[in-house]
Amino acid sequence: MNWDWSVVADFMPAFWDGVLVTLQALVLGSLIAFALGLVWAMAQRSHQKWISWPVIGFTEFIRNTPLLVQLFFLFYVVPTVGPSLSPLATGVIGLGLHYSTYTAEVYRAGIDGVPAGQWEAATALSLPKRRTWTSVILPQAIRRVIPALGNYVVAMLKDSPMIAVIGAFEMLGEARAFSNSTFTFEAYTVVGIAFILIAYPASLLLRALERRLVQ
Repeated sequence: MNWDWSVVADFMPAFWDGVLVTLQALVLGSLIAFALGLVWAMAQRSHQKWISWPVIGFTEFIRNTPLLVQLFFLFYVVPTVGPSLSPLATGVIGLGLHYSTYTAEVYRAGIDGVPAGQWEAATALSLPKRRTWTSVILPQAIRRVIPALGNYVVAMLKDSPMIAVIGAFEMLGEARAFSNSTFTFEAYTVVGIAFILIAYPASLLLRALERRLVQ
């Protein structure tokens, strides 16, 4: 097959629509994953079993079931008993919820890595529990885990094509629809290059950030 630049030109409007959806899903999904992950991590450390056990069970369930199944459940099952959301909103929530269970483990490792002396010093100073978390523990823990959290952003980018199955056409979804209607392959190539151009610089940035934080 011969490469046809006119096909690429025809695909570009749909491609940019897909890029916008991909970036929206990635940014909003990451914000949900980072925020919820911290909530899960702190809840799992609660001494109240009625808080920690359900959270542990929930995060284990989400982490051990496929993202694709979760997206179908959120889009097709949840509206039968609750609110109905757009494909993009459902995709964002699905990605964010799924990856929050992984970021929770990252936060947990970061919190466990804070030296015990920091907890003891906060106790000796009679700092309130909330102040201990916000001023002593979390600033140290989050600094340690930023590179690992960044890796999950890249992983989420790679999983973003899954939201096309519920109608949120990101880059690959747009390429699939275009290629199926035109019987061409150029769109897939363009999208593959786009993923590399987004993911590889992000990986380099994460490595540089990790080196800076380790120093």
